[in-house]
Amino acid sequence: MKVLPNIEEFEERAAICQFESEATKAEAEDVAAQDQGFKDADDYWSWLADYVINRAVPR
Repeated sequence: MKVLPNIEEFEERAAICQFESEATKAEAEDVAAQDQGFKDADDYWSWLADYVINRAVPR
């Protein structure tokens, strides 16, 4: 089970990564998601959407 992701930390990490490494937004968001234990940004956003819809922590 994953803990609730920190959205502010995700956004900040992605912005820093994008600025400092000149990565694309998608690449930077993948890095930020991986820092929180997700496979990539799609996995991160899918997990959050599932959490919001079901009001429970996804397994």
